[in-house]
Amino acid sequence: MQAPDLQRAVAAAIWTAKTLGLQVDDTVVLHNSNKLAVRLLPCDAFARVAPLAHQVAQFEIELAGRLAETGSPAAALEPRVPRRVYERDGFAVTLWTYYASVTPELAPADYAKALSRLHTGMRKIEITAPHFTDRVEEAAQLVANRDQTPELVDLDRELLRGMLKDLRKKIVGLGAAEQLLHGEPHAGNVLNTKIGPLFIDLETCCRGPIEFDLAHVPEAVIEHYPDVDPSLLGECRALVLAMVAAWRWDRDDEFPNGRQWAQHFIHTLRKGPPWPSLQALTRELEGPG
Repeated sequence: MQAPDLQRAVAAAIWTAKTLGLQVDDTVVLHNSNKLAVRLLPCDAFARVAPLAHQVAQFEIELAGRLAETGSPAAALEPRVPRRVYERDGFAVTLWTYYASVTPELAPADYAKALSRLHTGMRKIEITAPHFTDRVEEAAQLVANRDQTPELVDLDRELLRGMLKDLRKKIVGLGAAEQLLHGEPHAGNVLNTKIGPLFIDLETCCRGPIEFDLAHVPEAVIEHYPDVDPSLLGECRALVLAMVAAWRWDRDDEFPNGRQWAQHFIHTLRKGPPWPSLQALTRELEGPG
């Protein structure tokens, strides 16, 4: 979010928490992109704030409640307030439990075990969720809309259009078993806490093969996850790279250094397989630190 929207979003989080009886004297912005994540102090609650037009917070709240019932490793809602979406000044505000990160860094085996537990819990849940191909279609629509992706040159636009179409068809055609998925269980969406790894950002949940989720995680994690189809994983990795590239070309995308990421993803897609993990590309762009 840009500065004016950022200030309004923080104000919306503060107003919401105070209205619900939580004490807020200070805030710490933990993440600012298309959505805002802010820690509220001294009540120590965690607020997520998104524009009303670009959020699926009600779905996320419902899913979080269902996952809690299954004992799945997912972040919990704030227990001191009613579980609902709060609207203020054009923003949707949801309140969650704040978890402090602990060291050392989350071990790949623990990451894989937590993701496997999450998938097990998700198999027990009946909830209406989009199919992974719906998310692919959203990326394809961005690529097709020149007004929405004006900086995307024709050659790269055609590359993404073809890859999104062909990979979606190929993955569906393989007929792999499907289930409820996190949708984006990359390292940025898993917290290493004193009670163990917890997954956050559930709004990306969709249905599809587990390899679609695994396409988002580091290579070392795959080694500890049971029964992975390596061929399907490769196809899903290519698809995820193409989807992320499309999102980074969106004129409204607020991901830091988004265009640099977009260009690097296009370069990687043109090189072809073997397809790298998202973590590998992140290290290329940002360095290992």
